[in-house]
Amino acid sequence: MKTNTENTNAFLIHICGFGGFLYPFGSIITPLIAWQTLKNRSTFLDEQGKEAVNFNISFSLYKFLIGIVFLPFAFGTFLSNINHSGNFEWFSFDFDLDSFNFINFFGFGSLLGILILIRIILTINAAVKSKEGENYKYPFTIKFIK
Repeated sequence: MKTNTENTNAFLIHICGFGGFLYPFGSIITPLIAWQTLKNRSTFLDEQGKEAVNFNISFSLYKFLIGIVFLPFAFGTFLSNINHSGNFEWFSFDFDLDSFNFINFFGFGSLLGILILIRIILTINAAVKSKEGENYKYPFTIKFIK
């Protein structure tokens, strides 16, 4: 039987994932520290801590991969602004949002926004389920820590 303290600690481990909104890599570091300090108290806290850390590492990896995919589009936009006219003003930065660039930026922003919204919803769902004493498993998670 899980005690109320275990449920509250599991809830806090999951909520620590929102540390990424406060400082860089906070979504990984904060749950990792909370899990490391609480994992010896019970197997429930150990399992929930692993889930929270794995989930936050996975979603950080997903955001990084989306950024890597977007990089050629951003670099192409940068290169299209270079003027090869032979004068010393070889670069003119005029951020022209033609239809191609607009679709790229809008698509990237939408995809990243949807990913962040999914992360927020799944984190809140996991926190509530763990507060109720359920052993929550995140979807879309790569098991880095077993």
